[in-house]
Amino acid sequence: MESCSTGVNGMLAVFLVLHLGLISSMAQQIEQQIGIAGQEVTLPCKGISSASPYRVVIWTFFDAVVGHMENNIHWKKPGADSQFEVMSTNKELKVRNLVLSNAGIYTCKYGSYKVRTSLHVFKLTVSLDGHFLQNEVPELTLMHNSPDPKPTLSITLFNSNNNIVTPETENKSPQKCILNLKKLEATDSGTWVCNVRSDSPLINQNISFAVKVLGFQDLDMERKYAIADSTVILSWHLNFQKIKWNKGFTGQVNWKQQESAKAHELLDFNVTALGEQHETKKSSHFLFEIPERTPKSTIQVKLSKVHFNHSGHYQCQLAYKGRHVQSNIELVVMKVSANPVGPLSRGANMTLICEVSGPLPPKAHLRWERVNGTQMDIKNSKQDEVKLEVNISAAGLWSCHLIEDNDRKISLHYHVEEAPVWINYVVTGTSVGGSVLVFAFVCLCIISGISWQRRRQRAKRMAQARQYLLENKTCQCQHWLKK
Repeated sequence: MESCSTGVNGMLAVFLVLHLGLISSMAQQIEQQIGIAGQEVTLPCKGISSASPYRVVIWTFFDAVVGHMENNIHWKKPGADSQFEVMSTNKELKVRNLVLSNAGIYTCKYGSYKVRTSLHVFKLTVSLDGHFLQNEVPELTLMHNSPDPKPTLSITLFNSNNNIVTPETENKSPQKCILNLKKLEATDSGTWVCNVRSDSPLINQNISFAVKVLGFQDLDMERKYAIADSTVILSWHLNFQKIKWNKGFTGQVNWKQQESAKAHELLDFNVTALGEQHETKKSSHFLFEIPERTPKSTIQVKLSKVHFNHSGHYQCQLAYKGRHVQSNIELVVMKVSANPVGPLSRGANMTLICEVSGPLPPKAHLRWERVNGTQMDIKNSKQDEVKLEVNISAAGLWSCHLIEDNDRKISLHYHVEEAPVWINYVVTGTSVGGSVLVFAFVCLCIISGISWQRRRQRAKRMAQARQYLLENKTCQCQHWLKK
């Protein structure tokens, strides 16, 4: 029995020696942990478990006790910071609500053994609390605190579509890096990732952060073409429902006929924190309506019968915390007319006029053409021309097209009717009769002129004869007196 007991005790002794040796070798290693400011991290106490014979475990940070567990009971001083807590299982230390100053070397002590952990803390801040308007430039600030030696960090950014984003500017220092990004678009909303890497010590950490971009589905200026007297609805699609924008904001719609003209407010709107949308009509002189059944997250202006002078720039503006973003729609109106108005008589000519209300883009032009006509019936405007005239002598259906980049944006038709036959006869008779009357009048004028000329000559001869006779009588009287 004694030999058996001695053998067992020997085996236990060997086991304890091996166990303590393993613990000792592990205690020489320094574990490494990464923490994010504002979050929590758990620091391991490797080599110890709930079955370990050690009743007292002490965690220290820079020689200051931050955690104390005895008989699986966590002890702390009255009024001590609750940021640190020793967990019953595996005696890990949980650090809540991390700050940069929490970085450093933590030591787990049990018995005569120590386990050291190096904690790196990163703090990523996003300007404007991550809430942006379109076209705004976010600024990211990454701060880092760690025990010596300080790592050399490499930073890579990924947007919400998992595409790499290259910063416009970058300002680096050993413990702080400031990144200025490009202008944001509405599609940039979502979760972004900042990847931090280092070779020594080995770090490969992803830090995610939220970006919300309030704005329009399409921020670029849109050009909308319309036919005079037609119904036009101008729409701006917002994205506050899609990104769950939980803050209130306001906006308005303005109109000005020219870019340099004074703007007129048509309506204003507000969106509550609950996403409720309300519009108010502001102008009583401009003929427009606010559609009753407007789709969600959409601002609309309805022109029931658009006039030529309704053209111009319509601007929808969002305002949030003193910042603004806007989206423009340029409305171009087309109309056609004829001179003279009415049926086209045989042999007569007519001028068709097509014009638009505003300047055309560089690659746009107007075109007149006769439907089912020939190449001779086509006429194109020159660059920058907003009015195109064509002289025609053939009736039929004529079309004016506004063409941009070989794409017909809008077409307007004008039907030229041919005058009835009796009208042609009347016109012909009137023309012939008028010619006869003109000829007769000319002949009468000629005859009258000849007669007047003859009368004038006859009167002249008679006057000369009277003068002659009078001179002869005077001579005879003088002769008789001399006798």
